[in-house]
Amino acid sequence: MNGKVYIVGVGPGDYKLITLKAVECIKKADVIVYDRLIGRKILNFAKDNSEKIFVGKSPNNHSLSQYEINRLLVEQAKKGKIVARVKGGDPFLFGRGGEEGVFLYENKIEFEIIPGITSAISVPAYAGIPVTHRECCSSLHIITGHEREEKEKSSINYKELAKIGGTLVFLMGVKNLPNISKNLIKNGMKRLTPVAVVERGTTFDQRAITGTLEDISHKVLEEKVSSPAAIVVGEVVNFREKLDWFLKGTLRGKRVVVTRAREQASRLVDMIEDLGGEALEFPTIKIEPPDSFDQFDRILENVRNYNWLVFTSPNGVKAFFERLRHKKIDVRSLYNLKVAVIGKVTADEVEKIGINIDYMPDKYTTDELLKGMKKVITPSERILLARSDIGSKELLDGLLENGNNVTNVTVYKTSPAIEDRKELLDLFKKGKIDFITFTSSSTVINFIKAVGRENLDKLSNTKVISIGPVTTKTAIENGINVARQADEHTIAGLVTQLIQLVQLGDGS
Repeated sequence: MNGKVYIVGVGPGDYKLITLKAVECIKKADVIVYDRLIGRKILNFAKDNSEKIFVGKSPNNHSLSQYEINRLLVEQAKKGKIVARVKGGDPFLFGRGGEEGVFLYENKIEFEIIPGITSAISVPAYAGIPVTHRECCSSLHIITGHEREEKEKSSINYKELAKIGGTLVFLMGVKNLPNISKNLIKNGMKRLTPVAVVERGTTFDQRAITGTLEDISHKVLEEKVSSPAAIVVGEVVNFREKLDWFLKGTLRGKRVVVTRAREQASRLVDMIEDLGGEALEFPTIKIEPPDSFDQFDRILENVRNYNWLVFTSPNGVKAFFERLRHKKIDVRSLYNLKVAVIGKVTADEVEKIGINIDYMPDKYTTDELLKGMKKVITPSERILLARSDIGSKELLDGLLENGNNVTNVTVYKTSPAIEDRKELLDLFKKGKIDFITFTSSSTVINFIKAVGRENLDKLSNTKVISIGPVTTKTAIENGINVARQADEHTIAGLVTQLIQLVQLGDGS
């Protein structure tokens, strides 16, 4: 039985402009066939075991011809697979989606079109340019700026465009900009008509060059603007001065590498992006179930025998209660247990379940937890320590030295995340990474494994921020200089240090 192909538009570059339906299609796809100009984080929506096939095209290099791409979609679907054909912008606007759809139809493959937000509207909007405005413009005209080189005569009717009176948006036209400007002027458009060229619109690298039909080509050449870029012609360009809103905030223009597990990274990523920075996810660890549930399950069946339940991370809380639900053990079986945690975020995760915290140290460290628990726990009480496979030895040893009866159970494990490191190393080498954040010792160790110890010298222009003393110690012991350590050992504390470094001028 044949599978199905989804021809998916994912928007112009900012991954948050993807639609819910596009995300659904990518999540369920067995095969992702994707183009060059898609947001860096779009593929994060794919399931772990999906096959990812790059078919991107640059102006002078096509990894596959269009016919080969068409054949690939059919071949994968005939294997019974769900295929997401992922395209930047909208697949039916200069996106060859129509050609691919017709080919699928002719080969009797079921398909569905998922429209995307087009760069023709979104890119000007991110540059503060409304494509229509009732004071000066009531129509929009979208034109390809890239025609086949073998064409002897242009199919663009510049005579009509020059007198049509609306906003003109040329896509894929940077190389052809001198010809576009010349033809519009030649056919009667005023030389001083405002023009904006928006390079890499909606992304962290966005920049906009403004001018007139007369001088824009010279300015673009002088500024070395390259594709992808959108060209906006018309009076609406004048609104940019008042409506330019993008890339504001304390972290504007700063790139921050986030090494947390992808399951944990969203809050830190959101905070960085809300402050105008670019968060580059480079997860160094994956959160996985323990190798065996035997010990865990035995403990859950006899959980009433414990007096204290200790969590050191939100992951431990999630894993503990997920297994409790899986085993169909009623949460009321914990009624006689007191709960101790390290950190507000861990406490919040426990309280979501409706359980109050009995002890949390003011400072979120293992040492402080041990000091406090000496005061609140008697030696006769039994403690269940629920955490990862690489939990600190100091906590377990400290509790045992207190004379406590402690059971340490692995409720989840961490393993190195396998990521393509080339792009990140290139950015480090070019000095284009401003900060890197470490939230645990394991993120430090696995980061070094991922990039290679021999490449640590490439961090010389990058400032490292650590979440706490244990993480800082691990970094220093492994040859990584730490610029700042969070006073409050939380994600918010980490971001506070980022902000302070930038405000002091140390983030450049």
